[in-house]
Amino acid sequence: MPEVAIVAACQRRRGGGSPTAVLDDAPLTDEERRRIPTQLGTSHAVFLRANGTERGRPSYTLRFFTATGELPACGHGTVAALALLAEREGADDYRAVLRTTHRTFDGRAVRGGGGLTASFDPGPVSLRHAGEPELEAIADGIGLAGDAVAEDAVVASNGRPRLLLPVRSRAVLAGLVPDVTLLRGVCDRFGLLGCFAYSLPDRHGRAAARMFAPLIGVPEDVANANSTACLAAHAAGSGTDRLTVDMGDHLGCPSTITATVHHDGLERRILVGAHAMVTRTVAY
Repeated sequence: MPEVAIVAACQRRRGGGSPTAVLDDAPLTDEERRRIPTQLGTSHAVFLRANGTERGRPSYTLRFFTATGELPACGHGTVAALALLAEREGADDYRAVLRTTHRTFDGRAVRGGGGLTASFDPGPVSLRHAGEPELEAIADGIGLAGDAVAEDAVVASNGRPRLLLPVRSRAVLAGLVPDVTLLRGVCDRFGLLGCFAYSLPDRHGRAAARMFAPLIGVPEDVANANSTACLAAHAAGSGTDRLTVDMGDHLGCPSTITATVHHDGLERRILVGAHAMVTRTVAY
């Protein structure tokens, strides 16, 4: 039976984080892979397959599953995978080449302060203005009054599109009560992964966010690094190049993700980072 590590990804001050199942790939059916998150009490499961070495570094293929199926990418799942690989290696500065369904990229995990901080480039982000019908439908689905929307919403994608919805305050964000059934139907109709509602960043670039993704079997995500990267790409247009996003408080699992935008001429690269810790292992 495979051994499964439960990794708390995207912790805040060495606590909280999103429990994520990480295990070596095995001859399992996709149905069996989908059962693992439910049976182990995690939102996602990450499967690792070793590919040898690439560019002088260990190389792994990552596959991500929720209870409803496979995802092309998962930011906090990538953080969790890097933390486990670094723990196995016993390295203070671990680097690997990672492969997912659509891309190959570098990942890093650095030990310090009693744990590991993982970082990676989640890839290019596309942005477009949200249409009025999808904005109104999503707002209804999460219980948000129209006058609580702080500024224009956008649809962002670095794999799958999701609505980035700014709200006026952390208090408004905390008060959202989504209708999971309604929101699932809306996301399906407009082809959206979900809704990433967030408070406007303060002058230090700190914001709070909640990610609702019932279409993939995750009514609310404890942490979402890919959506944080999408928000960083959007915020870079108004001059904010570093974000710190707090999530998970509503679920009792405080989480934090950082995202930094690096400019190289007309090109920009986003680096997301978060703390992670292997909390336990189980035989599945």
